[in-house]
Amino acid sequence: MPQANKNLKFIKRKKHDIAIAKYTKIIKKEPDNYQAYKERGNAYYRKKLYHLAIADYTKAIELKPDYFLAYNNRGIVYSVLGLYELAIADYNKAIELKPNNGMPYNNRGFTYLLMGKLEEAERDISKSIELNPNNIYALNSMAELFAIKGMPEEACKWLLQAIEKGYNNWKYLKTSKTYDLIRNHPCFQAIMEKFCSRSSHTEIFKS
Repeated sequence: MPQANKNLKFIKRKKHDIAIAKYTKIIKKEPDNYQAYKERGNAYYRKKLYHLAIADYTKAIELKPDYFLAYNNRGIVYSVLGLYELAIADYNKAIELKPNNGMPYNNRGFTYLLMGKLEEAERDISKSIELNPNNIYALNSMAELFAIKGMPEEACKWLLQAIEKGYNNWKYLKTSKTYDLIRNHPCFQAIMEKFCSRSSHTEIFKS
């Protein structure tokens, strides 16, 4: 029901406001607490206060130059803002710090996908899946890659793998432009009809 959706959005906003207040208080007491800056940055991101999120991730990196998550998360914000080269630079640093973590490979690959660099995108997304075959976000990214390539059957194969392993961001699947080329294909429509009546939601942002 629409009212339930409004209530859920209010609860989420309230939750993020509480988190911002909590970590602001911690930062006042512990101005060198890099984790508090990262956590407050996460809350700002979820409220779509992107420039405040970037400022907090940057401060976290200033306090701890090898802070993997701050680079990864700042890269996500840069990508959302369309600042792809800055995003790539942050993902490069995250990969340098933790080369065996699949998350920044997928994030960099998805950014390459948005840039139209499909060869680089496939390389990075494949590496992410190699490092973690159960990474549902990388499996979905691979589906999006093949959707953009206009290969619906291959895209649906990867999308089904993602869903079977727990991917359930139905709103994203319904609205993302990455799936536009295959949206009317029978295999994609069958997936949407089978699964999209479910109401659960998974965030793609990593803490």
